[in-house]
Amino acid sequence: MQRRLVLGCGPVAERAVERLAEWPGSLTVLSQRSGVVDSFREEGVAAERRAPDDEEAYPDEVDVVFVAAADATTNLEAARTARERYPHAALLAYVGTDADSGTREALTELTDRIVDARSALTDRLTELTADDAAERLHRLYRVLKSIDGTLAVVTHDNPDPDAIGSALALVRIAESVGLDAEACYFGAISHQENRALVNLLEIELVNLERGDDISEYGGVALVDHSRPGVNDGLPEETEVDVVVDHHPPRAPVEARFLDLRRDLGATSTLATDYLRRLGIEPGATVATALLFGIRVDTRDFTREVSVPDFEAAAWLVPHADLSILQRVESPSMSAEVMDTLARAIRNRDVRGEALATNVGEIRDRDALAQAADRLLDMEHVRLTVVYGFKDGTVYVSGRARGTDVDLGETLREALGPIGSAGGHADMAGAQIPLGILADVGEDSRESLSRVVNDVISGRVFETLEDATRTLGVSEDGTDLTFEFPMDEW
Repeated sequence: MQRRLVLGCGPVAERAVERLAEWPGSLTVLSQRSGVVDSFREEGVAAERRAPDDEEAYPDEVDVVFVAAADATTNLEAARTARERYPHAALLAYVGTDADSGTREALTELTDRIVDARSALTDRLTELTADDAAERLHRLYRVLKSIDGTLAVVTHDNPDPDAIGSALALVRIAESVGLDAEACYFGAISHQENRALVNLLEIELVNLERGDDISEYGGVALVDHSRPGVNDGLPEETEVDVVVDHHPPRAPVEARFLDLRRDLGATSTLATDYLRRLGIEPGATVATALLFGIRVDTRDFTREVSVPDFEAAAWLVPHADLSILQRVESPSMSAEVMDTLARAIRNRDVRGEALATNVGEIRDRDALAQAADRLLDMEHVRLTVVYGFKDGTVYVSGRARGTDVDLGETLREALGPIGSAGGHADMAGAQIPLGILADVGEDSRESLSRVVNDVISGRVFETLEDATRTLGVSEDGTDLTFEFPMDEW
């Protein structure tokens, strides 16, 4: 186990030393600040009120020495004493902004590494002022500070982990500027992993109902979607203050602050970047939700993943509760999901490597997504579309793996004209009002489920056939990028 010695503990270094106390191994702190010594003693740390260069109080052996007083001259004397006493130990020293050039140079030569407050401050100021990301943060802060009242941070309907984590992060950022904020959603959190996330982390979310008066809020922010009234229960005319999303918009987006970054794998990555750049501690709850959001939306860093996604995850890991995350990822499957999966398997229509299935009337929308995920594990299946209807709307969930067909574009082309559709190349969805399907001819209306099946499957398979003809056949007709035999039509 590593043995560590801290000599002096100035106000700037105090937080770093507190983190050292959390690590395995031994820690000894020598400081002349009585409050610091008493505080560390209460935490079970060996701390004494001694001068940093008081060699009589030094332990016999140490592996790492951190010289951390506020005064550079004091640190230089302590560093000289420590280097002579522990010639083989790693020696680090804090250098404040008041250090003269001679003292700074002497500490640099004497120690293995210096923690330079001046350089850190310069780097921090550069990060906060000198690039496009800094300008975005300034604009975000200006908008947040101008809001009078509570900010409603609204996710899309039936929020997934990416939406939940992003909402919690934006609430945390709003609170950092003194603005009250609430994470809100419409619909239900029914997916078992999403319920586990909320319950185990004891996340507080406001469940809004369609038609609720939101005028009591001083402002509205949208996360993980970009337009009011599209995949949320807000009126379409709602004035939006902030939009933060990683999905490509399908129509103009209006808000006082916009940050739409389609090159990122998750909105949680974007929100994490805000926290990191602003120096805001996320806390275990927010960090765990954000980390799970990134992992789910990138399918454990295998789908549409970017370098910032990895960087955000790496920054979040030390803050997150990984034991809870493990429990969230292995919840039990509900009876509703099992029943929907059974119907999806029973009613499946497989054409080549594409599978579409109608599960009829549903109670749990999230069951469609889980069924689409599970069916993708079937042999020779590389694209799944599962759909069912509830409360006057048909809901569609699709998944794809190992194909050049863009599922999001496919559903937009097939179902966008009769509803709303979109998503990623390998994960997409759609919503179609049942009123539109009522226009289908009388000879096809044996039952509502039959109508839904005829319209959805027909449009999806027809669009897939067109996409396959465009993408997949080489000159000799054999090199298909996506197997879709035409004789099955």
